[in-house]
Amino acid sequence: MTDRTLGLPTGTPRLARLRSAAAQLLRRIEMRPVTAWALAVFLTSGLMRHFWLDEGTFPNILFTAGVTLALMALAVLLTRRILFATVLTTSLIAVIVAAASAKRAVMNMVVHAYDIFFYLSSWSTMSYLWSDQRRYLVGLVGALVAAGVAAWLAYRADSTRVPRRWSALAMLLSVCLGWYGASTKGERRHMQFYFENLYVSSFYASWGETIEALWRGALLEAAPRAAVAGPGFTIPTSCNPGARPPHIILIHEESVVQPSLFPTLHYDHSVDPLFRSDDDRLHQMRVETYGGASWLTEFSLLAGVSTHSFGGMRQFVQTFTQGKLKDTVPQALARCGYRNVVFYPMLRNFVSNDRFYTSIGLKEIFDLKSQGAKSAQERDRFYYDNAMAEMERHFKSSKKPLFTYIQTMAAHWPYDYAYMPEVDVPGGAPGTNPEMHEYLRRVSMARMDFDYLMGELRQRFPGERFLIVHYGDPHPMATRTLLGFDSDTDAEDVTLNPDSPGFITYYAVHGINYRVPAQPQFETLDVPYLGTVLLDLAGLPLSDSHRERKRLMWLCKGRYYGCKQHDEILLFHRRLIDSGVMAAG
Repeated sequence: MTDRTLGLPTGTPRLARLRSAAAQLLRRIEMRPVTAWALAVFLTSGLMRHFWLDEGTFPNILFTAGVTLALMALAVLLTRRILFATVLTTSLIAVIVAAASAKRAVMNMVVHAYDIFFYLSSWSTMSYLWSDQRRYLVGLVGALVAAGVAAWLAYRADSTRVPRRWSALAMLLSVCLGWYGASTKGERRHMQFYFENLYVSSFYASWGETIEALWRGALLEAAPRAAVAGPGFTIPTSCNPGARPPHIILIHEESVVQPSLFPTLHYDHSVDPLFRSDDDRLHQMRVETYGGASWLTEFSLLAGVSTHSFGGMRQFVQTFTQGKLKDTVPQALARCGYRNVVFYPMLRNFVSNDRFYTSIGLKEIFDLKSQGAKSAQERDRFYYDNAMAEMERHFKSSKKPLFTYIQTMAAHWPYDYAYMPEVDVPGGAPGTNPEMHEYLRRVSMARMDFDYLMGELRQRFPGERFLIVHYGDPHPMATRTLLGFDSDTDAEDVTLNPDSPGFITYYAVHGINYRVPAQPQFETLDVPYLGTVLLDLAGLPLSDSHRERKRLMWLCKGRYYGCKQHDEILLFHRRLIDSGVMAAG
C-alpha cells in the first residue's frame, strides 16, 4: 500500500510518523480566508507600486498592470484560489525582473519572450549559458524552483474559493485595461529593449511577435515549404580567387549622408567628392533605419538579408541569429584566406554585437577599450590610425589578405554643441538650422579624415593593393526638419514610408593599386546587396547564395524588400533556410 496524499509506502512506524508530521504541517499552514485575502492584496499592491515606479509612462503602466491582473484572474478562474494566483504571478514577475536585469548586464538587452524558445531550442546556446554565464543559469533555475515551491505552499495554504463568475469578470476588466494601455501607449520604441529598463512590459509586449515567428515556423519571412524554390545552395569549403586578392577596407560612416540629397540645403560643396566613387558617380543606397539602430544596417550588409523580412523581430536579428548564419560576407572572405578584423567604437558587448560578430566570422574585435578611446565618439582619424597600425603589424608578419571593418562615430548626434571647435571647417550657409550647421561641420571633418586615410594608405603601404568601400548610415537627426518633422521630434517618432529620402544614403568605392571593376548602376541600391557587390568588386568567386543574390539584384533593379517580384525574394529565403545557410529559428 502507499499513502495517497504523499506517495509514501505505509506499514512502517517511521514512515507513519513522517506522514503524520507532513499532514500536520500542511494543516497548520492553511490560512483563514481573511488572512489569505489580506496577503493577496499586500502582494498585489507591491506589484502595482513596482509598475508605477519602474514601467515608464502611465499608458505603459496601465498595459503592464492590465496584463498582470488578467493573468492573476485567469489563475483564480482555474483554481478559485486568490492567494495561490497572487503568489504564482508575483513569483513569475520576480523571475522576469531578475532575468531581465541579468541579461541587461551581460548583453545590453532585456528579456524577450523569444529567448525562451531561442535558448531551449539549441544545445549550443545552452552550452554557452553553462560555460560563460553559469551563475546566472543556476540562479534562474533556483529562482524557478523557489517560485514553484512558493506557489505550491500557497496553494495548500489557500482556503479561499472565489466564484468563477467573479474571476471571469475580473479577467475581462483586466483585459480591457491592458488593451486600453496598449492602444494608448502606441508602437513600441525600437530602442526599448536596449536602453530602457521596462523589464515586465517589454516581456509582455514581445509575445505578439514571438507567436508570429513561431506560427511562421522561422524568424525569416519565406515562401512555404511546399513551394518549388529551386535547388539547394551549396556552401563552399574553400575558395580559389586566382590572383592574389586586394585587402578590403569597409567603412561604416556613422550618420554621414550626402547633403546634395536635399536641394534646399545650402552648404559648402567641397564635401561632395567624399560621396563619389572612382567612377566619379554618386551611388545611392537605401538603409533600413533612421536616426539610430545601426546594427540593422550592419546585419543587412553582412548577412545579405533585409531586416524587414524578420517582421516584428527585426530589432533583435543580431541576437537571435547568432550561430545560425553560414554564408555571410566575413565567412565568405575567411574561406578566401582573409583575416577579418573590426574596429568598433563602442564596448564589444553593446547590443550583443560581440557574439554576433564572432558567430559570422568577425572574431577579432578592437572595441572602445582595446583601442584606447577616451569616449565612444572619437574623430574618424582616431579609428583610421588604429586600423593602419594593425595593418602595419599584419603586413610585417602575414601574407594573408586583410579585411578591415571600421566604424566611425564623430558625426553621430547630439548636435547642440560644437564637436572639436578648434577645427576650422565649413558648416552650413548663413541662416542654416544650428543643428544642421554643426552636422555639416562634422561632415567636413569626415571628408578631411577620409582624405587623410587615403593619403596614408598610399604613402605607408605603397606595395599593397586595397579595395575601399565606405557607406553612410543612418540619417542624422539633423535631417528630420528637412523631412517635415519638428526639431524636437525624437528619432523613434520619425515614421517614414519605405521610399522616403530619410532612408537614402550612399556607398562609394575606391581602389589603391587596384583597378575597381565597373559598379552596378541603379537609381538606389538596397543595403542587403552591398556585401555581394563588395565580394564581386574584389574579384572573389561567389558562392551559390551570393550568385542568386546578384541575380535578384538585377532582376529587382537594386530593390530587396520592396522588390516588385517579392515572391522571388521569398523563394530565395526558402532556399536559404532549406539549404542550412540560415537556420529557421
